[in-house]
Amino acid sequence: MILYHGTNVDFKEIDISKSNKYKDFGQGFYLTDIRMQAEQLAVKKAKLFGGYPIIQEYEFDESLLNASDLNVLRFESPCKEWAEFVFNNRNKAINFSHDYDIVTGPIANDGVAYLLGRYEEGTLTIDDLAKELTFKELNNQLFFGTEEAIKHLRRL
Repeated sequence: MILYHGTNVDFKEIDISKSNKYKDFGQGFYLTDIRMQAEQLAVKKAKLFGGYPIIQEYEFDESLLNASDLNVLRFESPCKEWAEFVFNNRNKAINFSHDYDIVTGPIANDGVAYLLGRYEEGTLTIDDLAKELTFKELNNQLFFGTEEAIKHLRRL
């Protein structure tokens, strides 16, 4: 499968430590199989941080998502477990970590911080949070969180 990474700075080597720690699935390298999604993210990053929109393309053997040597977590759609996982990864007040090599699933919407705050204060249930975090457009993200996972990506 072909995966895309939208960025504002080109690079040759993937360095997970340069990733934001408090993203949907934690600190790692994020890609999508939807080119338009990567293009939109690249434009947004360039506007916010300078540089210019860049789309990096990678080849990945999708059968590895079912391989026993990689620890993979899959969310097919927004659900309670997905919302809890996103909440835990984005919450700076807790010291959450996981040992998944790869996580796949939907992207939380742009109002994430506000919604997570409402859940934390108790004005949203976990089921309400899962519903509200659902991005309204077609989207998908693949998180590569370990060197073991990253070695299976081949830049095109």
